[in-house]
Amino acid sequence: ACPHVTSSRPMLIVVATHTRRDISHRVHYTMCEEATPTPDTGAPPPTYSECYRSKFMAVFDELVQELTEEGLKHPEIAPGIERLEEVLRYNVPGGKCYRGLMVAGSLRHLLAGRELTPEEERKAFILGWCIEWMQAFILVVDDIVDQSKLRRGKQCWYLKDGVGLLAVNDSLWIACTIYKILRKHFRSESYYADVSDLFHEISYQTELGQTLDLLTSPGEDVDFTNFTMERYKAIVRHKTAYYSFYLPVALAMYMVGLNDEPSHETAKNILLEMGEFYQVQDDFLDCYGDP
Repeated sequence: ACPHVTSSRPMLIVVATHTRRDISHRVHYTMCEEATPTPDTGAPPPTYSECYRSKFMAVFDELVQELTEEGLKHPEIAPGIERLEEVLRYNVPGGKCYRGLMVAGSLRHLLAGRELTPEEERKAFILGWCIEWMQAFILVVDDIVDQSKLRRGKQCWYLKDGVGLLAVNDSLWIACTIYKILRKHFRSESYYADVSDLFHEISYQTELGQTLDLLTSPGEDVDFTNFTMERYKAIVRHKTAYYSFYLPVALAMYMVGLNDEPSHETAKNILLEMGEFYQVQDDFLDCYGDP
């Protein structure tokens, strides 16, 4: 538990500011506690994500070790496993991890604000890392397509010496290990099939959004008649909102046994609207924000 939190009632906090630095300074959707300021300083208490981030980060190292330790014992495949570890450590961590932390935050909210058991918290963190894994494999390829130079303040993976278009294969490495993690940690859970299907479905929706984005602005040959609000809304919903907003909450819902379609449709309708707001503001600040 976070010692700085004085109230047990969770809430979803939306914070928007007007600078163009990184996403954490502009729009935050993160589960945190509604708490009174700390008595000694009067400062706001740390958010849920601040309290639990260090515990969340520790789970990453454990997952990488699980994925690599057995393969490294076999000389015939060890070079490939060493490459996997390098790929994961360079590309998966490094962001703000709000998507990943939202799983535990949402779970706590669904459990009426009670403290998570160590097992519940660990499983929520693992699912959260699966979202971060998913984002990583998408971004590796996205950087190649967009010919980006930097990602999270460092050189894009494909630009690293000796990588190049091998990064395409590396992105597949990242993607397929999601399902090894799910199988290892959730195979015995009643919601295993649901979360596995969900990752497949959200991957599809996200790639659909990426495809619409690329078709709308294909290099220098741009057809401006494609620049409609309907197309824009489709792109931001599919490319961003599904995996950034619906996925973390849906995973928590499955963890507590909320697997009925009406509940998920209701949550999805709300969360996709939030995702659209997030991306609209992000795009606006890309154009007009103070860098």
